[in-house]
Amino acid sequence: MPSMSTNPVAPDGKELDAAQLEAISSQAAAYVKSLQEQICSALESLEQGAGSAARFRFDTWQRPGGGGGRSGVLEGGAVFEKAGVNVSEVFGQLDPAFANTMPGDGIEFYATGISLVLHPVNPYVPTTHANFRFLRRGRVGWFGGGADLTPYYPVFSDIVHFHRTLKAACDAHDPTYYPRFKAWADEYYFLKHRGETRGVGGTFFDYLHDDLPKNHAFWRDAGASFLPAYLPIVKARHNQPYGETERQFQLYRRGRYVEFNLIYDRGTVFGLKTDGRVESILMSLPSLVRWQYDYRPAPGSREAALSDFLRPRDWLGEASAQS
Repeated sequence: MPSMSTNPVAPDGKELDAAQLEAISSQAAAYVKSLQEQICSALESLEQGAGSAARFRFDTWQRPGGGGGRSGVLEGGAVFEKAGVNVSEVFGQLDPAFANTMPGDGIEFYATGISLVLHPVNPYVPTTHANFRFLRRGRVGWFGGGADLTPYYPVFSDIVHFHRTLKAACDAHDPTYYPRFKAWADEYYFLKHRGETRGVGGTFFDYLHDDLPKNHAFWRDAGASFLPAYLPIVKARHNQPYGETERQFQLYRRGRYVEFNLIYDRGTVFGLKTDGRVESILMSLPSLVRWQYDYRPAPGSREAALSDFLRPRDWLGEASAQS
């Protein structure tokens, strides 16, 4: 974890006071709510275009210790088997032992964010995840987030598009962001017990606090880049024909997603440690999944080809070399 011994600062190097931190908190909370609306509307439009009547069901909830959230879940669609898009704004006191694992001081905390996981119907459409959050513990606040892609039958051009779009959002603020956050994603979205990445990565960042107004601007653009990065892939793949072999492989590989979310995911741990709503925290889990003992894909099959994608790779460098 990076050192967080100083308070957040403004561009002129001055520490932000309590009122300024409150203002950033309010702006962040408003942004994730608007982003939820944009993403849910875009996904419902895809369902409508596919002739599906599936729509998001929204539930509001209150956290006993302070705050609450709004969960949006779409199930049984023609494009998405399950899509969850949640926002929350919670505050109160942390367990002291858990507080000590986070930057800041004291046990008072504030957190707002959006978290989404989309599980498509078609095995040729990748699963995706994104999370954008702002947290405070005592006098220290920071931004975190990122997005990643988990294909079952990877298409190299789709991966390149996803990474290029995220890189453009990073480059608009700092040319060092994409290589840093891409490497961080490769490290974070890694199943140590399986020795493989969860998918083909993306970006992951956390503890951005050195210049909160600058960090805030980047964070907003990172959130805005999600739909342009993902939707073209969905539109290109969701009508592709598939059979039972592809469906069963998709269900098997979803098991890896479940393993990551229950063992390693920071959002899951934070939500459970802060008495969040369990239904919302676990909405990331797919409706259907399967585990098969000692599964081994046939050599030379498309299923076996996936393993070459489940490791850190310089996707954009490879694309440049091919052009």
